[in-house]
Amino acid sequence: MTADHPKPLSELRDPVLVAAFEGWNDAGEAATTSIEHLELFWNAEQVREMVPDDYYDFQVNRPTVRLIDGVNRHMEWPTTTFSYCSPPGADHDLLLVRGVEPNFRWRAFVAEIAGIAQAAGVTSAVMLGSLMADTAHTRPVPVTGSAYSSEAAKRYRLTESQYQGPAGITSVLQDRLVTDGIPSVSLWAAVPHYISSSPNPKATLALLRRLEEILDLEIPMDQLPTRVTAWEETVDEMTADDEEMSAYIRQLEVNDDATSTDPDALREIDGEQLAADFERYLRRRDTGSG
Repeated sequence: MTADHPKPLSELRDPVLVAAFEGWNDAGEAATTSIEHLELFWNAEQVREMVPDDYYDFQVNRPTVRLIDGVNRHMEWPTTTFSYCSPPGADHDLLLVRGVEPNFRWRAFVAEIAGIAQAAGVTSAVMLGSLMADTAHTRPVPVTGSAYSSEAAKRYRLTESQYQGPAGITSVLQDRLVTDGIPSVSLWAAVPHYISSSPNPKATLALLRRLEEILDLEIPMDQLPTRVTAWEETVDEMTADDEEMSAYIRQLEVNDDATSTDPDALREIDGEQLAADFERYLRRRDTGSG
């Protein structure tokens, strides 16, 4: 069920749905931060909120208490919200979906979102995600994706992901929308797995740049490029004095440079070996600090 709102979805102009979810699909918070960026700079107005009771384990995704004016307590529940915005100069609106990956009833969850999309007259959709990967923070962020057809992949210049394995709610929602006749593509930014802190502004910027191309809209980036520079400098400082970490990053740079010029070289890189080497490095570092 969804909470009622006086704004009729039918008033939206040929909306494009853009969605991101916290959790497994949101390494470095890059995907949900991208939605927040759009909400902020295009003055999005919330139109719907999904009732969370059927979808979340509140012992896993606990509600939080906020203080308003230092006195009044407000309870915030994990949920998924819908907001819309009208980008300047665009002939269509955006329906922005931002939420938390559910714990229960995934098929009902995506069916509810798909129903709202149908009611709003959504013409197409873009899923945003980010994942941990063997990539260097010093190199451009790889953004892969998937599309509803090979023609769409070619048109949007998507480097199709070869991933096979467990899926997150982002992929499940994309599959449901395509089944319902709503053309949908996904964008996935690769986040260096050796940087666990969030947010990752470099991955957010990469997602927004690719989203610009798909939407054919200029997205205001404001101070985001400046934050990317500061983030890179901070990570450089953190890793510069560690010889093993520096050597590991140099190896990732070599791999990144090879794949940027020869996509087939990716097959020659043993990602599992890289991850194992890094795990050994972390164990040695923790032992030394202990």
